[in-house]
Amino acid sequence: MAGRMVEFQSNGGEARGYLSTPERGSGPGVVVIQEWWGLVPHVEDVADRFARDGFVALAPDLYHGEVARSPDEAGKMMMALNIDRAEKDLRGAVEYLLNHEATTGETVGTVGFCMGGVLSLYAASKNERVGACVVFYGIHPKAEPDFAALRAPVLGLYAERDQFVPPAAVRALEAKMSEHGKSIETHVYPGADHAFFNDTRPEVYDPDAAADAWRRTIEFFRAHL
Repeated sequence: MAGRMVEFQSNGGEARGYLSTPERGSGPGVVVIQEWWGLVPHVEDVADRFARDGFVALAPDLYHGEVARSPDEAGKMMMALNIDRAEKDLRGAVEYLLNHEATTGETVGTVGFCMGGVLSLYAASKNERVGACVVFYGIHPKAEPDFAALRAPVLGLYAERDQFVPPAAVRALEAKMSEHGKSIETHVYPGADHAFFNDTRPEVYDPDAAADAWRRTIEFFRAHL
């Protein structure tokens, strides 16, 4: 397994992303969507983890070469993100995976963290070739998924102490999904905080919650892809 940067088509232009493939040579495709920091080494490591578990993982660079170095900068970059352009980049990533020789199956999964969590759900609602969607504590005020068009099953993973996506927001999402006749499987981890999965942030990383969330994610993708 060796990850590398690749280029793919997006809305008539070029986009870039980090691709990691499994040692066994093939597997289901998963699009890994960044936090508000950008395509940083942690996101690449997550893609590598998916490859070690047998998936072909592509993490598109939605900031097109830029990365944030502080929470303030990350917040500004997140708010400046063009959601339509990001969706086209994600659509291009889906197509790239489905056309890749190592990818098996007719659909791919999407998984995202923080900003990427909402974009995972947004992409799934806009693209019928997304066969399974995982959301880690997703938030972005400008990204509103098309719930009526959503076809993929959804797994949502959240934190009890999350000030950005509190349990009440999770319940509101469940209600909205239900209003549109959709279902979502959610888990709220007691005592965990926002970004509990990010092992490069010791102030919030929760190894027990992260391990359980990873197990659920892998099982979910294996069941639906």
